[in-house]
Amino acid sequence: MIRVAIADDQGLIRAGFRSLLEAERDIEIVGEAGTGVEIVALARAESPDVVLMDIRMPDGDGLWATEQIVADPRLTGTHIVIVTTFELDEYVGHAIRAGASGFLVKDTEPVELIRAVRVVAGGDALLSPSVTKRLLERVAVDWKAGADTRQLQVLTEREREVLGLVGQGLTNEEIGARLYLSPLTAKTHVSRMMAKLGARDRVQLVVIAYETGLVKPGWQ
Repeated sequence: MIRVAIADDQGLIRAGFRSLLEAERDIEIVGEAGTGVEIVALARAESPDVVLMDIRMPDGDGLWATEQIVADPRLTGTHIVIVTTFELDEYVGHAIRAGASGFLVKDTEPVELIRAVRVVAGGDALLSPSVTKRLLERVAVDWKAGADTRQLQVLTEREREVLGLVGQGLTNEEIGARLYLSPLTAKTHVSRMMAKLGARDRVQLVVIAYETGLVKPGWQ
């Protein structure tokens, strides 16, 4: 079972998410919270696999709460999906830096929300398709003040190739097709890179790909 906690200051939104997700056989809701402080406490008490996190909440917003959860060594298995009505660059940039594994806007189709929970629980990253490329390029301006390639020294040449494709947003299946590898082999490369680079998840690999210049703003 995928254990999910829901954080949103609107009870109607929480109820809608709960109803949608509880209909899935492999998803269990372990609790709800209406403030940042409440969701941090809930996460520490329940250690959910996924937290659906609103940004604008009282008593500690979603970005602050994400930072608190990600920084807690007891919650390394808890992944955050930011779900908000706002699609502004600054929010996504902050969310990625805070350690979020996914970003969705609230007008996302229900099937995409369910998919996001499963993808993030499995250790992958997910950003709303409408904003991924534009936003990563925008925040890359800050990351790439000067590309530092020293992190790449621990990677093999093949792993560097895979990291570049991860940075472009390709899935394991797409990476495998591009490099003539099986999806399982591509996934193994990704897992090894995460261990070598100390990356929490796939989003952090994307950040590293930009920081080191493997992926440059304007990729197609």
